Amino acid sequence: MKKLILSSLIPVLLGGCAGFGAPPPVAGERIDAVRARLGQPTSTIPDGGDTLLEYATGPFGQRTYMARFGSDGALRSYEQVLTDAKFGTIKVGADRIEKVVSTVGHPTEKSYLPLRELHVWSYRYKQSDVWDAMMHVHFDKNGIVRDMMAGPDPDREEKRSFFR
Repeated sequence: MKKLILSSLIPVLLGGCAGFGAPPPVAGERIDAVRARLGQPTSTIPDGGDTLLEYATGPFGQRTYMARFGSDGALRSYEQVLTDAKFGTIKVGADRIEKVVSTVGHPTEKSYLPLRELHVWSYRYKQSDVWDAMMHVHFDKNGIVRDMMAGPDPDREEKRSFFR
């Protein structure tokens, strides 16, 4: 029975990652060609006259790839966006939810801090390309970024007990 369940799950699990082993698309490539190679994006995001295809690696993944297409349907850029540099472009007190989504994609987790009345979006990533971390972006009720803080990813930390 276990073999049957595993054999039916493997194609589903691998299908979600099929595009990540392929060579990255190159500037000028058409949107249809990129979709054919990388598969269905996890999200399509309008950004002014551009279209972004978001390819997130799942709830425990630390990478999200963003393909930016101009109004002509040609690829302008393709990059991994969960980085210190990209998070550093988000302006506290000025940027809104839409800007955060077009910069780093959709979060891994969402929570709410009732005492401060802040919505928190959390992103798993490799801080400084080394440490398993989470970036927490705090939004007020108007959707404006009010705070950002990075910390260790609790799901990837070594669990320690009192006696260890």
